Amino acid sequence: MAEVERQERRRIDPANCSMGRALSVVGERWSLLIVREALDGASRFGEFRARLGIASNLLSTRLDGLVGAGVLRRVAYQEPGDRQRFEYRLTAKGRDLRPTVIALLAWGDKYLADEEGPSVVVRHGTAGDHDCDEPVALVLECAAGHSHLTPDAVYRSPGPGARFLPA
Repeated sequence: MAEVERQERRRIDPANCSMGRALSVVGERWSLLIVREALDGASRFGEFRARLGIASNLLSTRLDGLVGAGVLRRVAYQEPGDRQRFEYRLTAKGRDLRPTVIALLAWGDKYLADEEGPSVVVRHGTAGDHDCDEPVALVLECAAGHSHLTPDAVYRSPGPGARFLPA
């Protein structure tokens, strides 16, 4: 036990951080907004540009980065009489960003929404008979099943890949 406590007091090297790596992929404003729009069904360059009001050169750069990171994949398509173009579809890695997008939206709704309230509400709805249409909330839960943890009830500890700074 003393060895574990000693390691926990040591400072973990911040360069070896999954959060930092994630932010290098989606930490820029436009990247997460593109993911948000893809989660809402956008897949073509013109759709992203129209929905976001983003400059074409910036959109191209961000789409290339998200494809390079494996968040989106390019799928060729061709309209009759037109040149080949690409759609951008979410990969499993991209779809797994939905809780992140919902968490940022919830934080923004709580602290930054207009007086009238949030502009959108995320609701539960799936194809088939499972639509309930109720608002969605993210919940912190531990591996033992304790749910609805408060932010103050959690802490970071060294993981198996932790690298420590010299003492």
